[in-house]
Amino acid sequence: MEEYIYPEILKKGDTIGIIAPSAGIAAIFPHRLDNAITYLKSQGYNIKEFSTTRKINGWESAPAKERAKDIMDAFLDKDIKAIICLIGGNTINKTLKFLDFQKIKENPKIFCGYSDISVLHYALNKKCKFTTFYGPCIMTQFGEYPNPLDYTIKYFNKAIVEKDIGEVKASNEWTEETLDWSEKKDLERPRELIKNPGFEWLKEGKVKGNIIGGCLPSIIQLIGTEYWPSHNNKILFIELPEGQEFNKGEPLAEVDANLANLEIAGIFKEIKGLIIGRPFKYSQEETNKFKEILLDNTKDYNFPILFGVDIGHTDPQITIPLEAETEIDSINNIFKINI
Repeated sequence: MEEYIYPEILKKGDTIGIIAPSAGIAAIFPHRLDNAITYLKSQGYNIKEFSTTRKINGWESAPAKERAKDIMDAFLDKDIKAIICLIGGNTINKTLKFLDFQKIKENPKIFCGYSDISVLHYALNKKCKFTTFYGPCIMTQFGEYPNPLDYTIKYFNKAIVEKDIGEVKASNEWTEETLDWSEKKDLERPRELIKNPGFEWLKEGKVKGNIIGGCLPSIIQLIGTEYWPSHNNKILFIELPEGQEFNKGEPLAEVDANLANLEIAGIFKEIKGLIIGRPFKYSQEETNKFKEILLDNTKDYNFPILFGVDIGHTDPQITIPLEAETEIDSINNIFKINI
């Protein structure tokens, strides 16, 4: 099994670089970025912004070459210990051809984000062989009013500050409520949290392997390309984004097709286990249908499936170090990440 470098942990006084390698909505909602910066500075970190951090160019922050330059500059800046992405989006894949992965490989550091950022996680995994972190983004989690959710920060710190995760417990409460950022409704009150029923086992079993994964429609973009990493003997996690309308979940027909793509590509033959993030903006009926789709697409395989984990587009969320040894065990109801 290949060895992956685990970047140096983040300490008070370190500098965090904020880049916008995908969408660029800080130009529209600067208060979310400012909230995040205020919070991170309160925790003892310094902040560095880049040319695209507050830019917008349609559905992206800037043209791909400029976004790629910020990615490179952040990795090559010796003063920056961690890079946290502004938010997800749709077109981070356009930056890949402009990146010098050899130079990035020579300068491994903490890289964190989710959603469309999955594409860069996968490319870095394949090309650079160091651990990156599937976790909170600046505007969506660190910009939360009045502060980021405790559970999100707890698991971010476990992965990036303490380098000690261990058993992952389900959050007590969660939310998918959206408060209008344009009218600054998100500054009027915290989002409403509801009781979390906890994890659910769709298929039982006990396995151990390195963890890899991301946002399902994002990682699918890379199948068959030079940026697709090995999934052999690994535990795969996937989660779903919002749909075309932000207040609706990813269409189930798209989910079904993307899961079928994973099977066609032979991924379900390779993996040892599957972890599913809690779906975003699904009714109970849609959630039940999602489970049916999962079981239908994996019916020819006997790996365990853990459902409803705090990963991705609902809040709070855990931070997952890609390639960390992970154990899922339905008998003892355990999800554990060993660093």
